[in-house]
Amino acid sequence: MKRDYYEVLSISKSASADEIKKAYRKVAMQYHPDRNAGDKAAEEKFKEAAEAYEVLSDADKRSKYDRFGHAGLGNNGRGFGNMNTEDIFSQFGDIFGDDIFGSFFGGGSRSSGRRSQGVRGSNLRVKIKLNFEEIANGATKTIKVKKYVSCNTCSGTGAKDKGGVQTCSTCGGSGQVRKVTNTFLGQMQTVTTCPACNGQGTTITSKCTSCRGEGRVYGEETVNIDIPAGVQEGMQLSMSGKGNAGERGGAPGDLIILIEEENHQYLQRDGLNVVFDLHVSFIDVVFGTQVEVPTIDGKAKIKIPAGTQSGKIFRLKGKGFPAINSYEKGDQLIHVNVWTPQNINAEEKAVLEKLQDSPNFKPQPVKGEKSFFERVKEMFG
Repeated sequence: MKRDYYEVLSISKSASADEIKKAYRKVAMQYHPDRNAGDKAAEEKFKEAAEAYEVLSDADKRSKYDRFGHAGLGNNGRGFGNMNTEDIFSQFGDIFGDDIFGSFFGGGSRSSGRRSQGVRGSNLRVKIKLNFEEIANGATKTIKVKKYVSCNTCSGTGAKDKGGVQTCSTCGGSGQVRKVTNTFLGQMQTVTTCPACNGQGTTITSKCTSCRGEGRVYGEETVNIDIPAGVQEGMQLSMSGKGNAGERGGAPGDLIILIEEENHQYLQRDGLNVVFDLHVSFIDVVFGTQVEVPTIDGKAKIKIPAGTQSGKIFRLKGKGFPAINSYEKGDQLIHVNVWTPQNINAEEKAVLEKLQDSPNFKPQPVKGEKSFFERVKEMFG
């Protein structure tokens, strides 16, 4: 089970953006693999901190996490557990700066010696429609996604064979070039991405004929999507690494799943509650009856007591939707509507006319119910 992201960075839920950044920097420095060589536990904590920072530093993701916890971010959130440390520093390396690495990790910038691992693939978006039962119980959806996938011929390298990749002669394999400029203040040194290899550190001399050197081809992948119970219309889930494949071995993008709710034939959603409008006849509410009503899980029988008034609301406890990352569950609310006949024959009319003057058929105030004027007085003083 994943730890709470605020706990990972040892910060409060009200922490500012600067406090989050400083906390991540501190934890990442503590557990960086260069300072904990061979320590797998430290490496996992380093990745865990990166995942926490990736979510809490993004206002939209942080809001979803605060509301729904890990479930609101999809299956695995960003999924840094499947990334190496170089990928993490390619995302967040600017937080540390060259001086930090010079002080702690053996002189010089970490980034200055790091080769770019290809170009990261773009994210993909898909829409998933769910019915009420799937939303209430969770579901696994299997879909086919058309996207860029890694080239099988060259295993994503983009080269025809092993000899088709050579160390870049411009940067010597570092992926970066240094330039020294003389100014009136003295010599100024700048480091830029190598223009010859685009930061790869290698160049392809013989391109793969299948992907033409990109390391990826357009294809299709079958993806199983586990959707937690309690999702809502408009919510977005994320599957790490299920987007477009990157170029020349670059990390794949993510698959963003947008949730859509299918309308139910009889029920309506109101937050965690389910609402059903029940129409009963005048005769049924006079004598009382038992009726069958639809629910998310099937049908249920409820008793309508004699004398039930139109507008009465019955509640079926726990028959609504569950809340994500919580034990809370909504109810089903049944609104009683007394149906008035529009066409009656002469015999029926005569019977009703006899009853018209009966005091039992005159509207009577409900015991304990406040009058209209009393309610208005309470509202406006």
